[in-house]
Amino acid sequence: MSARDLIDVLDTEGPAAPPRPNGELLFEAPWEARLFGITMSLFESGLFEWEEFRNLLIDEIQIWEAAGHPEEEWRYYERWAAAFERLLAVKALCAAPELGNRAAEFAKRPHGHDH
Repeated sequence: MSARDLIDVLDTEGPAAPPRPNGELLFEAPWEARLFGITMSLFESGLFEWEEFRNLLIDEIQIWEAAGHPEEEWRYYERWAAAFERLLAVKALCAAPELGNRAAEFAKRPHGHDH
């Protein structure tokens, strides 16, 4: 599957559609682009069906909206990350404790070390 084919599976409208000003994907931080790439790589490898992830993403968006977050700014890729974490658990690709440990280790890295 080509990179273009991978991007074509994304919604262009609706609740799961990623930010696309001028038709281009928009990433506000390096971690967002990396998370997107990891997700697409696992999808391309056949580890999950796109509709599985899409449904989890829509669910995470609905959970965020239902909780009402007037003090928080909407961040699409935070919802993507939550859906991805759930996907990893559902597919038994990475257990929650392991994911938590990896996130904690990453958070310990010196400021400015984004890779």
